Amino acid sequence: MADAPVHPLQQTLKDLERAYANFFAKRAAFPRFKKKGRSDRFRYPEPKQIKLDQGNSRVFLPKLGWLRYRNSREALGAVRNVTVSANGGKWFMSIQTERAVQDPAHPASSIVGVDMGVANFAALSTGEIIAPVDARKRHAQRLARYQRAMSRKQKFSRNWIKAKARVQKLHTRIGNIRRDHLHKLSTTLSQNHAGIVIEDLQVRNMSRSASGTVEQPGRNTRAKAGLNRSILDQEWFEFRRQLEYKQAWRGGIVVAVNPRNTSRTCPACGHVAKESRTTQSRFECVACGHTAHADVNAASNILAAGHAVMACGRGCQPLHAPRCVLEQPR
Repeated sequence: MADAPVHPLQQTLKDLERAYANFFAKRAAFPRFKKKGRSDRFRYPEPKQIKLDQGNSRVFLPKLGWLRYRNSREALGAVRNVTVSANGGKWFMSIQTERAVQDPAHPASSIVGVDMGVANFAALSTGEIIAPVDARKRHAQRLARYQRAMSRKQKFSRNWIKAKARVQKLHTRIGNIRRDHLHKLSTTLSQNHAGIVIEDLQVRNMSRSASGTVEQPGRNTRAKAGLNRSILDQEWFEFRRQLEYKQAWRGGIVVAVNPRNTSRTCPACGHVAKESRTTQSRFECVACGHTAHADVNAASNILAAGHAVMACGRGCQPLHAPRCVLEQPR
């Protein structure tokens, strides 16, 4: 115990106490024991013991001394705490600072609707189609080969540790590809549009297993499992999270609307029919004959729903509905 800094140990106990308090207050689930090798991190909460020398890219941490680091960007403001974490065989340092900032004003004035999908990662109401990166799918064969090799090794042997490191490194590469794609796209959208309208997708429900039970087994479980992998590979919720905090930085907004019938509604006449979507990429209204790319058509409907929500509240029925219901203040 004497070899470890005292403040990170105390902070761990504070985090544990907070987790139990959240559980008993019914704000979170019961705290889970973190397995060694997953989410390994510790935090230095005392700023007086931290010395940051950004000019020379080094930091002083208790019991570790001066450490060199690769500076990703400048840390602005007063240092409040430092979190050190391990991921994929590498060490990372996150510096939390405190500073006063002015209320941002977004430079753009446009608003865009975004339709999320599997065949296409996203379609914009402007007509732009963003292809999926499919990071896991592109490395699926190599990942399966590495995992098979790892399963044939004696557990905890030297060769098993080497095989595990290969699997871990490939998982890290897949995650980096996915995060790079999401950050670049969310940054571009946030810079160019003051308002972004997305669907309020329940990813957990959409990716739930269809295996069923012994008494009531599921149907088409193999196809549903493949769809679940594709949904989780897109990371829709992470994309939404990035859009929300980046828009907050720049003074923009993100509006989440009900996804019901957004892909079945004709933006020209308002007719709703599943037969209007003839193929995955083609929308042709059975009532008025309006044609468009199916995903772009859905993005246009999402944008219209966002306009209605911003105009009269979340209780509004935006798609050619006869009335609007204002949301009651809470």
